[in-house]
Amino acid sequence: MKIGILKEQKKGEKRVAISPNIAKQLISKGFEILVEDDAGKASSYKNSNYTEVGATVEKRGVIFKEGQILVKINPFDEDDLKLIDSNHILMSQLFHISNKELVNAIAAKGATAFSMDAMPRITRAQDMDVLSSQNNLAGYKAVIRGAYEMTKIFPLMMTAAGTITPSRVLIYGVGVAGLQAIATAKRLGAVVEATDIRMETKEQAESLGAKFISVDNTGEEKAEGGYAKEASEDYVKRQKEAVNQSLFKADLVITTAMVPGRKSPVLITKEQVEQMKGGAVIVDLAAAQGGNCELSKMDETVIANDVKIIGTTIAPESVATNASDLYGKNMYNFLVHLVNKEGAFNWDLEEEITDGTLIVHEGKIRKN
Repeated sequence: MKIGILKEQKKGEKRVAISPNIAKQLISKGFEILVEDDAGKASSYKNSNYTEVGATVEKRGVIFKEGQILVKINPFDEDDLKLIDSNHILMSQLFHISNKELVNAIAAKGATAFSMDAMPRITRAQDMDVLSSQNNLAGYKAVIRGAYEMTKIFPLMMTAAGTITPSRVLIYGVGVAGLQAIATAKRLGAVVEATDIRMETKEQAESLGAKFISVDNTGEEKAEGGYAKEASEDYVKRQKEAVNQSLFKADLVITTAMVPGRKSPVLITKEQVEQMKGGAVIVDLAAAQGGNCELSKMDETVIANDVKIIGTTIAPESVATNASDLYGKNMYNFLVHLVNKEGAFNWDLEEEITDGTLIVHEGKIRKN
């Protein structure tokens, strides 16, 4: 089968769905790789890097005409849909729960679509989980961005002129991004605290050296499949009371709390920001879904009460080379899982990974 690697059209996106290294591995498995011209350029991958491993570089129209499996990172857009037909198998992050118009449009074309962000969080699928691989980088980059924006350094430093006390970092959400943020901030020498509705994350946070701020979650729905549930109003109130002391002392706050398919929960209100230290920085990784800070604006830096609030996803496009290679490895493992020894799709709709990710099959919507 021919895999078409499309150039990402989203503004600011620097990643590519499959790196040359992963393209080489797919070719060794019998796939033919077609790469859109300059698809990997922003990730520091030249066209020649692809051709050297056996891939063919083509114009965009040719990719759609000849490619059977079309791969992207971001959802397919209107321009893509004009070129899609019933023979195509689409693979990207579709965010199908909140992107129903796209799902309907793909179905209307009679195409088939897998959503990489719908990967079940089970042990067998860990090496296919793009949310984990990309969020891992996001957690790292959030700390680096915060360190750049702060007016203080992270570590304790004893000098002839006096002692510099370590910065205090508070992290909301101990998922993949949060754990990496904890580890990175600790390596840089900060005092780190963290909180999460999922009490099972306490041990993980503490194992990386963070103090876990516990909030009794009795009566809250348990998390399923590794994803956090939306918290009740009562829990949010109790969390604020428990975390406020740390929030008001923090030099850097990183928020990572997102609920799939829903608006991000507001964890830091305008009133709380007004009580924070002057010079503090908030890096809100949930800004694309509304933000964990009430004042966050996507792709903007808002200054309120001398607190700098950075609304971002720190989408891994900022470390595009590593992000592309990891995303590509996820894609490789997924494709190898889906395809049989003869190079054809298994289409085992009762198998958990296939069932969870196959959103549209031959024009029929399976997941809403």
